[in-house]
Amino acid sequence: MITRSPALLQRHDEAEPLAPPPAWQAQLAGAIRDPAELCRRLGLDEAWRPGAEAGHGLFEVRVPEAFLARMRPGDPADPLLRQVLPLGEETRPAPGYVADPLEEADHTPARGLIHKYAGRVLLIASPTCAVNCRYCFRRHFPYGDNSPSRAQWEATLEHLRGDPTIVEAILSGGDPLAASDRRLAWLVARLEAIPHLRRLRIHTRLPVVIPERIDAALLDWLGATRLQKVIVLHINHANEIDDAVIAACERLKAAGATLLNQSVLLRGVNDSADALAALSERLFAAGVLPYYLHVLDPVAGAAHFDVPDEAARELVAGLRERLPGFLVPRLVREIPGEGSKTPL
Repeated sequence: MITRSPALLQRHDEAEPLAPPPAWQAQLAGAIRDPAELCRRLGLDEAWRPGAEAGHGLFEVRVPEAFLARMRPGDPADPLLRQVLPLGEETRPAPGYVADPLEEADHTPARGLIHKYAGRVLLIASPTCAVNCRYCFRRHFPYGDNSPSRAQWEATLEHLRGDPTIVEAILSGGDPLAASDRRLAWLVARLEAIPHLRRLRIHTRLPVVIPERIDAALLDWLGATRLQKVIVLHINHANEIDDAVIAACERLKAAGATLLNQSVLLRGVNDSADALAALSERLFAAGVLPYYLHVLDPVAGAAHFDVPDEAARELVAGLRERLPGFLVPRLVREIPGEGSKTPL
């Protein structure tokens, strides 16, 4: 998602001692952030560069090397590239496409906390992502107002302590695993000290785009928590899953985590029964259960990814004919104000 200013990132990890960064942080720092470089590295025709630079001006490029390596050079239709390559279409307004399509600003009772659904809350554990997906529903999110310092987190956690109906804490972002292990261990320790919390859910793309993120330091705090652990990955195409990703999933499972996946249905990426079936099969081979298939959230700049609802229903009907039920993700839309995801 959106890269924050150095000052914001410094405040986000304040009081942490300087130390040589782990390998995953070096990859994160070295991600491609120049649309011209992205085009050059993949051997794209110069005709793609103006649109890439125009889209980048609204929402900057960020692509880690490990993710880049899975793309087909010279192919602008590569399903991984399409997810991260800015296009000129992003600059064209589309009716109904807005900055906050899920109206999350109306459900933020404390800094860094979103409370939309009964029994669970979402915590913005990091303002950054390892990869900036062009369809991201939070590409315009005000992270500067929702990135608590440690002192501010204590005030936010009071909301959880005071509401015994909350049984699940969801770490989100940005990408929560873009935060340091020291910071995440600190936050999880405070969560597990809340007696009525039972589950810790982490929504992340980092095990996919930088599999080295799942290292010993992460597994130490994740494996030690008393909370039930659910890791929800975000994978849209089977080509995203290589041997390194499978190994990262195996390490997470060994730490006691249940692995689920949610995808977004994207035109030109996975809008065919063949692509979706291959994704489900590849996920299950990696030990991950397909969970949700989201239709596109109408965020400004992403209208070119839209797949009509009727076409989406036909695709999922086709999946039911060729896959066992446990490999068919639930087709859903998130509607602001509703108490849960809405099945289609």
